[in-house]
Amino acid sequence: MPEVTISIAQMNVKDGDPRKNWATVQELVAEAARRGSDLIVLPELWDNGYMLDRAKDFASALAGGLFAQVAALARSQKIHILGSMLEKRGIGVYNCCAVFTPGSGVTGAYRKIHLFDGMQESQYISPGEAPLTSDFPWGPTSIAICYDLRFPELMRRYAVDGSRMLVIPAQWPAPRINHWRTLLQARAIENQMFVVACNRVGEYGNNMFPGQSMIIDPLGNTVLELGDTETMATVKINTDRVAEVRASFPVLQDRRPSSY
Repeated sequence: MPEVTISIAQMNVKDGDPRKNWATVQELVAEAARRGSDLIVLPELWDNGYMLDRAKDFASALAGGLFAQVAALARSQKIHILGSMLEKRGIGVYNCCAVFTPGSGVTGAYRKIHLFDGMQESQYISPGEAPLTSDFPWGPTSIAICYDLRFPELMRRYAVDGSRMLVIPAQWPAPRINHWRTLLQARAIENQMFVVACNRVGEYGNNMFPGQSMIIDPLGNTVLELGDTETMATVKINTDRVAEVRASFPVLQDRRPSSY
């Protein structure tokens, strides 16, 4: 099934209010399912936002708490769900994007590798240690979270491993929104893959989050770009386009990693 219908849910996350955010997500997922979506993408830390001093209070284990509720929602609405949440794991708390599937619950989890100290992440969050590419009906799909976008090594690893799509939940602030657009386009072009990126809207403290969620195709063309308000958009793409682009312009085959 190379065709996939994707809904991007550009939420106004309510920092420190998981109950309200969960209510919003249930409505968004139901609407995405009504539209016939195979996948809904939510922002980074949609459950709690950046009130990280409460991270330990709100985090839950991958097999329980809010994660279990989202898994049940994915099953009941028959839809894949991606978006990061606070995960309690051992003595640490992680910024975790679990892979919620309609048939098997949680089938994987990516934990944010690169922590952004501009938002005091390393003070409250433990860094992830491994990339993640999962098999979906529409092909291999990889995950990165927000600040990870600035580290091209991770995305190149995904492309070399055969990924067709990169999904990025984010809370990218307004002062650097031009970086957001440029980097998303660059990652799509240099790795010849679809990039699906969901940014939050709203504000927290002195930080403004302007949305501008995007889908970029393997040639760097903009398939979708949202504005700066809370909204959800739905589009259909065909991931076979990745193989076509890579075959017609084989950049990845011309790499010479032994020389650098």
